[in-house]
Amino acid sequence: MSSTGADGAYFAVLPILMPALPSFPHSAVHEIRVRRNAPKIPSANDSRSLFLKNIPTDSTEPHFRAVFTSLVGAGRFETIIFEDDSESALSIDPAQAMKVQQLARKRKMADVEAEERSRQEQEAQLLPMWTRKLHSSSGTAVVLLADEKSVHSVLRAIAKVQKNKKFPVWGENLADEVPSLGSEWIATHLQLSRLDKAATQKAVHAFFNVFNQKEKEAAELAKRLRNEPDEDGFVTVTRGGRAAPASRNEAEEAKQRMIDKADKKKSELKHFYRFQLREERKKEQAALLRRFQEDVKKVDAMREKRGKFKPET
Repeated sequence: MSSTGADGAYFAVLPILMPALPSFPHSAVHEIRVRRNAPKIPSANDSRSLFLKNIPTDSTEPHFRAVFTSLVGAGRFETIIFEDDSESALSIDPAQAMKVQQLARKRKMADVEAEERSRQEQEAQLLPMWTRKLHSSSGTAVVLLADEKSVHSVLRAIAKVQKNKKFPVWGENLADEVPSLGSEWIATHLQLSRLDKAATQKAVHAFFNVFNQKEKEAAELAKRLRNEPDEDGFVTVTRGGRAAPASRNEAEEAKQRMIDKADKKKSELKHFYRFQLREERKKEQAALLRRFQEDVKKVDAMREKRGKFKPET
């Protein structure tokens, strides 16, 4: 059994048997769509990864590890990346963050400083309050396998499962590290919500240290941009105005670049419009016709001056 997605991509259907629960004492079959991973921006691991669609909301890495182990055996599954998994980023503004990253690359920050910044950002994160995360309905994920051969094995195993109807059981052969859901999950969440005051204060201080450092780097970048004319001779104007006037030489060089650019633009736009080309061609044709008529008159005048030619007999 297979299906076609909204984008026309071919999906193989992996049926998963969902066991009965106390809240719903009936088993059900959940269908996961599987195809080769083909993202818009290719990467080196695309050939050994699979794209999953319509994953269960209670999915975890051990769940899929058990499912793929039942399909192709152990050792083929490496990891899974869920669509809604995202690390909390500490940033002031996306545009400022990009400029700060460019400035950091130009400065060639040492590895020690990079490790220190990573450690500070780790400390700025609050402790998780949920022992297990639920995903959005009809979510997607990318599974990374050991090699490209494993991808072929998984797709063949899915086709085999559809024929023999021996569906993998969801939650079977799970490791003990997967926390259970239900009332116990909610009770643990309520307990973790009461964070330790000292740990919370430490995380808040670390967050503002990272935030202030990013603001400082953004201010340094803005100051540098205010004092450096770009390739067109313009100086970036930001909040607070210029920190200091440009030197006389810089101003003269910027002015000369603007004049050169204007001359170049004027020459490029000389025949930019179609009617200008037509007018130019008409003028050239009229000039050629006028010169031709003048040459004809000159030839006629020379003939009249010489008279008629009479050959001797």
